[in-house]
Amino acid sequence: MLTDIIDSFGLTSAWTYLAVFVGVSLVMLWRLEAMLDHGMEGTALGTIVMPYCSGLGNLLFVFIMVQRGGASREVLTNCLVNNVTNLTLLLGLPSVFWGLTIIKGASKPKSGAAAKAKGAEAKTSGGKAAVGAQVNRLSLLLTLTAGLFFTGAAWLLVDDGQLSRPDGLILIGLFLFWQSFQVYDVMKHNVQKKQSFGFLFYLDAMLVFLCAWALYESIDWLVTWITAQKGGFVSAANLGWLSGWLMVVPNALLALYWGWKRRADVVYTSQIGDGHICIPLCLGVYALMLPVLKVPASFGNGLLLLLGAVVVHVISLLIFGGLPRWVGVIFLGAYGWFVWAGLMG
Repeated sequence: MLTDIIDSFGLTSAWTYLAVFVGVSLVMLWRLEAMLDHGMEGTALGTIVMPYCSGLGNLLFVFIMVQRGGASREVLTNCLVNNVTNLTLLLGLPSVFWGLTIIKGASKPKSGAAAKAKGAEAKTSGGKAAVGAQVNRLSLLLTLTAGLFFTGAAWLLVDDGQLSRPDGLILIGLFLFWQSFQVYDVMKHNVQKKQSFGFLFYLDAMLVFLCAWALYESIDWLVTWITAQKGGFVSAANLGWLSGWLMVVPNALLALYWGWKRRADVVYTSQIGDGHICIPLCLGVYALMLPVLKVPASFGNGLLLLLGAVVVHVISLLIFGGLPRWVGVIFLGAYGWFVWAGLMG
């Protein structure tokens, strides 16, 4: 056990586990990038692999709260904070810093011999890049559409103020159907491109999930530590908010790293895909484990905010081919309002 190893060195503290959390996340980034060269497409990497690496912490939180008989409010807050942070803050920041452009606008026309030479070269390399960008945009729009269905289904199911076990099964079923579709799409892509997952791909995948295990061990300890605190902001009273922020740290690293690498497709799908882990999967699992999950009206309002954010992303991709910087600024302001309203309300 990771905790036993840390205890044996006498290093048990919140700072130690935060350091482990960040360090393991960086190792995961390193190996995830390598998987791009071993048969995993960028959008598929963000939709299938990354969400499980960053989102299993939220699932772990669900199991911890069930075991301890914790208040459902903390789990609901955790899921809501996770998804709102992904779709506003963690997509807004890379957009403001580097821009999130999937399809670049046409450049100004040039004249003369230089323009002809550029045009001949663009017909080959530029044409392939344009097709790839269009495919990435379609994949992102499909992923966002799934998010609309997931969030809309959750909003309809909580309209009566509760989630039952059948409701939980519906949410889990929607998630599993979506994931099976994504796996099929990756397999079809590899068959068409005549490529397969080599030994190095599976080795990297194993290393990533080993890192994920260490990541969740550290999360488990940190959640336990926060629960034990009784006074101040960092305490059990704000467990839902604090755990939600803690578990988006890997997402923040992914968003900033891939934004810096100018991989807007991976930035987008990593954040949207991670949101799918919380809503519907985490919500469905928690509802499945309890006879009836009581849902406050504020959670339904939060789901409406999520629906609005997804719609803005869809419109931005259709009109601008990505997320313009000015829309990213609006998202940052919206996130500030969400935090203020949630903590002050």
